[in-house]
Amino acid sequence: MQKLTIPSPMPTLPPWLPLSVLHYLDHTAVGTSLRALARRDGVSASTVLRQVRQCETRRDDPLVDAAFESLRATVMGWGGGSSSTDEDTMTAHARPDTMPQDAATLAAEARRVLRRMIEPEAFLAVSAEMERAVVLRPEPGGRQARLCTVERAVAQAFALKDWIICDQQGRIAVYRITGAGRAALRRLLAEEEMRAGGVREAQFIYADQHRDMVEGAADPADGRKLRYNAAESPVCALGRKLGRDGKPYLSVELVRVAERLREDFELAQMGPRVAQNWERFLTGADRGGFGSGGGTAEGPRAARDRVAEALRELGPGLGDVALRVCCFLEGIETTERRMGWAARSGKIVLRIALQRLKRHYDEKVGRSMIG
Repeated sequence: MQKLTIPSPMPTLPPWLPLSVLHYLDHTAVGTSLRALARRDGVSASTVLRQVRQCETRRDDPLVDAAFESLRATVMGWGGGSSSTDEDTMTAHARPDTMPQDAATLAAEARRVLRRMIEPEAFLAVSAEMERAVVLRPEPGGRQARLCTVERAVAQAFALKDWIICDQQGRIAVYRITGAGRAALRRLLAEEEMRAGGVREAQFIYADQHRDMVEGAADPADGRKLRYNAAESPVCALGRKLGRDGKPYLSVELVRVAERLREDFELAQMGPRVAQNWERFLTGADRGGFGSGGGTAEGPRAARDRVAEALRELGPGLGDVALRVCCFLEGIETTERRMGWAARSGKIVLRIALQRLKRHYDEKVGRSMIG
């Protein structure tokens, strides 16, 4: 039986490359078998095969294809492949730009570039004629505002990391930031804040990459704005979940209703009465305790009145689930356990509560408040 030869990892490649990319290069450029790669890295051969196929499929992306060609030329020039030719070596030396060799450089570029790509309608444009890629943003009158430029090799690294994706191919390829890119940016910014302050823990750094902070007007009267994490909201999760009919379990209007209640709740907590016990209000113990006294500003006072009126309209049960899920961001399963309800009944009660709350806002407050 012939013994498999497992070569050592290629030392000239950037250490930040995903394992799937390393497997693809090891297999296609060096000629290492799938079984040898699987044995070396402690994974199944089917996993390596799937990674290789995925990388091959991704080569339809111009930046990804150029990145693989550059990496392959590096590997062949290093001498790791048995089929190295003069043409391969010349190709390797003909490329003046190389991808960042260390993770710190790539992270610094990501913080600079991805921060601009998350701006509304911003995109990265790159073509064979352009020495550098450029991040642009449309402006009124058909003009394009240049936000920043980036080396083509760095843009290739972003594509390999799945931080950007090709949205439009052609002579000029257009790229948009992906969800993975947004998560990576949040993590990198959190790490930067940790280094600056020296007090943040790693668990909070990696939690930041899953946060999706959005901003909305809490009260049109005073223009106050609130920022909250939409990714944490159980209501937003139900809004993305499809029912048996193929439609979202919660419509866009019901999600907006829940967001409106939460915005009022958050605004109502501003001021001296931060520890206001909303749950006692549902039992009737605090009714009448939301008067105009207390010395708070008109915005928070009006928000308290709106929340109190909404909970009073819903009553016990419906008000409980709306308060816990929409305002306290409590999960549906947790609410069911605490309320003693049957499994999978909480989302049904929540939808009924939001439907009644929507009718309340439409009749008493006005559609403009949730539109």
